[in-house]
Amino acid sequence: MRPLFTINAGEFVVGDFIEKMYREKKYRLNVWHPSKDTGVDLLVTDGKNQKTISLQVKLSHNFLATDMHANHRKKLRAMSWFSLDRQKIDNSKADYWVFVLVDFTGGSRDFVIIEPSQLLARLDKIHNTWKITPSYLWVTKDNHCWETRGLKRREQDAIDHGQYANKDRDFTEYLNDWAPVRELNTR
Repeated sequence: MRPLFTINAGEFVVGDFIEKMYREKKYRLNVWHPSKDTGVDLLVTDGKNQKTISLQVKLSHNFLATDMHANHRKKLRAMSWFSLDRQKIDNSKADYWVFVLVDFTGGSRDFVIIEPSQLLARLDKIHNTWKITPSYLWVTKDNHCWETRGLKRREQDAIDHGQYANKDRDFTEYLNDWAPVRELNTR
């Protein structure tokens, strides 16, 4: 069994968020941390511990302040970088992957909650043939989320101005959408 104090920061942020959001007795959810790495970072159960959902958590610090042109910083809330392994996503045992986007300067937190099969399908369309790929997720101040790796400067500028459109790169529907977790109390 791995010691409790080695919990990953992203796992802690997600677990803490879920427990704070769903602490009322009627909606209470419990968060569990597996004792060994099986490809599932957290288990979430309803208040009676009868229904379960499994989460794989990925955390990136916010590169907005260090690696982003000043013009983009005005329109963005978060800019993250993840190294994703196609085989790990394809073989994932988790029901959902949760990407944690934390702004350590302003204190905001955003989450992208997506099923591994949907994530894989989108990345296959965006990046074509790949085994391991960096993935950049940007969150705008007007609550849109885009996968931006490989975009040209004019496309990045279009994101800033709310004029960019690409359904495969648009991750907005998964941004802070905790419905799969919340529905544990209604299943």
